[in-house]
Amino acid sequence: MVISSISIAIMGFLVWQKRRVGHQLNSEPLLADANCTMTCLYMSVILLISSGIYALWGWPYVDSLGTLALAFYAFREGRECFEKARREKYCAC
Repeated sequence: MVISSISIAIMGFLVWQKRRVGHQLNSEPLLADANCTMTCLYMSVILLISSGIYALWGWPYVDSLGTLALAFYAFREGRECFEKARREKYCAC
């Protein structure tokens, strides 16, 4: 729980800074990297919550439910990336 708490703090700071600099530089790759870091932040939050639930109430398989939520989020982000890649703006044709 300590490691996931530290990870949440660090990843939150990194997302904030990457988005700030990405907007200042108008850099879509940096903003995309900030979204990737946000996924890492969500993973740490899910780890903390599922570990806390297991520690408090001993519910088995609670981490599996969190993993399903994370998989849904990652799928949605991946689909968005493919949609952006198909646009004319990003085509290397």
